[in-house]
Amino acid sequence: MKNKTTYTQAISELEEIVNEIENEDIGVDELSEKVKRASVLIKICKDKLHKTEEEVGAVLKDIEE
Repeated sequence: MKNKTTYTQAISELEEIVNEIENEDIGVDELSEKVKRASVLIKICKDKLHKTEEEVGAVLKDIEE
């Protein structure tokens, strides 16, 4: 099953997690789960950025030809 979280959603959730950590709103028991979730969100963002870079590169190459 493909992840349907958008880049914008992932960034927003990451910002939430960072704020919770900075404000010490997360207990020690939750911290591990939040860090794991942040890792997944970062991967989603990196993958989306990489895919977008490839798509833009292909479009630019098409224009040059």
